[in-house]
Amino acid sequence: MHDGSGAGRRFLFLQGPHGPFFHRLGAMLRAAGAEVWRVGFNQGDRVFWFHAKGYIPFTGRPEDWPATFGALVAEHRITDIILYGDTRPIHAQAVEIARAAGLSVHVFEEGYLRPFWVTYERGGVNGHSRLMEMTVPQMQAALAQMDMDLPDAPARWGDMRHHVFYGALYHWFVLTRNGAYRSFRPHRDMTVAAEFRLYLRRLLLMPVHKVERMLETQRIKFGGFPYHLVLLQLEHDASFRMHSPFTTMREFLALCVEGFARGAPPHHHLVFKAHPLEDGRVPVKADLRRLALAQGVADRVHFVRGGKLAALMNHARTVVTVNSTAAQQALWRGLPLKVFGSAVYAKPEFVSTQPLPEFFAHPTRPDSRAYRDYRHFLLETSQVPGGFYSARGRRELLRQVVDMILAPEDPYDALRSGNAAPRQQLRLVN
Repeated sequence: MHDGSGAGRRFLFLQGPHGPFFHRLGAMLRAAGAEVWRVGFNQGDRVFWFHAKGYIPFTGRPEDWPATFGALVAEHRITDIILYGDTRPIHAQAVEIARAAGLSVHVFEEGYLRPFWVTYERGGVNGHSRLMEMTVPQMQAALAQMDMDLPDAPARWGDMRHHVFYGALYHWFVLTRNGAYRSFRPHRDMTVAAEFRLYLRRLLLMPVHKVERMLETQRIKFGGFPYHLVLLQLEHDASFRMHSPFTTMREFLALCVEGFARGAPPHHHLVFKAHPLEDGRVPVKADLRRLALAQGVADRVHFVRGGKLAALMNHARTVVTVNSTAAQQALWRGLPLKVFGSAVYAKPEFVSTQPLPEFFAHPTRPDSRAYRDYRHFLLETSQVPGGFYSARGRRELLRQVVDMILAPEDPYDALRSGNAAPRQQLRLVN
């Protein structure tokens, strides 16, 4: 019988979120009786892993990684691997090898219902998630034996400044202390030096961007016009690159502006909301200005740089996105939603199939009751309260996720079989 301990389990960690979360998770798995190792690919990985005995530096060339990973699995008799995101090349290669070897693959990602929860799944996340194949009726059947309300969201979280800080610190170590990892290549096209400069620039400009954001938000709030909201993502984000039909953000911007110009009533406006971590590597604001001028709608198109979403979402007529997880806030409000990429929430009950001009003119609404069941299913399975970046967020996350990792069933099967642990009803403050 499974006793909930880590005895006999041998975990290999790959790359994780910036900061000390993976170290804390590894320490708790060791406390549960498991053996734990971490592969580091650069000094940023090394500096946040404080258990020297379990650290394995990979200093080879990228093409050497698959063979090295296979050898590590055999040498340490690995039973489980843990990683953050499953699309960067080193992770995609490791997942393929791990599956062939029968290992358990534990994947973390930013929450599908962020910012108050993070995602933990087995096998894959986003477009590789088991949710992609599940139907809403199947989820409703799994919830049928439960009689609990939806878990509350925390009153306040405040992870963003920690996220940016750890991102800048990580890239500083890679930029200035990476001599032992000369063959390291970042999984994004941009150099580490350029990435660090962008993180630092964003950190320094936060006060300026806050003022700019407040002014534009007030202009929209008190403008008195109906508007449609476009949720932007990072062009280099895995969900955009791997699970959407677009190769550049400009393609998506052009599609939205053209569809708005062709279909929206002439008194409606279009608001583009930037991702909170948008750092300027893509000239979104300038591209929007050019596209809006070309379509004759420059006076009706707005750009808001990051910030809280609720103030804009509360008064929007519709929401458009590639596959942003923030779109679930639109579904929670019952707003019509148009999605262009693969997403775990892109179920026929929720998203519109209308052409974009028609969607802007006469949008169809989602089935809000079905979405409530879908959201409840996620909160009882793969969405874990807490966060990667703030100390309190990590504490709350570790209270539950270690037991989920050690459980014999993944979160979805555990709910269906009646073995899911009850979730905490949280109201957190910083």
